[in-house]
This record gives sequence, structure tokens and C-alpha cells, in this order.
Amino acid sequence: MQQPSNRVIVTVIGEDKVGIIANVSTLLAEANANIVDISQTTLREFFTMIMLVDMEKASVPFDELKRRLNSKGEAMGLRIDAQHEDIFKFMHRV
Repeated sequence: MQQPSNRVIVTVIGEDKVGIIANVSTLLAEANANIVDISQTTLREFFTMIMLVDMEKASVPFDELKRRLNSKGEAMGLRIDAQHEDIFKFMHRV
């Protein structure tokens, strides 16, 4: 049986504004969660970002990190969410 992944997918969607990447990456750094990969784009006024984050050495459990990300999103007028990599892969398989 394959070990569950320690990685999570963080998605950010909303109106583009200064500080989105800085705020999200700071929150992850404070939780000692390592950003493995990041992709972001702006389509006109809309900002989208997907991050692959390693939680192996994180100082908070996944549920707490997800809560913090959701809260940060609400404060910034964005939708920020996190899913375990395994669940993300399962939901988006072809």
C-alpha cells in the first residue's frame, strides 16, 4: 500500500491586488510548510495561483493550516483553499 503524501495543493483565486503571494507564502512559512512549486497567473483583473506545499516538517496539522488559509482568504477577499495532494489527484483524474 502506498504511503499517503505529506504534500498539499493550495489554490488561490480572486481579484488581483498587491501582496497576495507575500501574504500566502508568509502564512505557510510561519507554519514551517515548504513551498515545493508555485504557478500563478493574472487574467485581466483575476489572479489565480496553485502551490504544491510539503507539510512533512510543518508545525501545525493540516486542518489548522487549512483554517488559517481560509481565514486569510476571507480577510483579503480571496478564495484560498488547501487539499491533500492524493485527494486533489483523485478528484482531477481523467
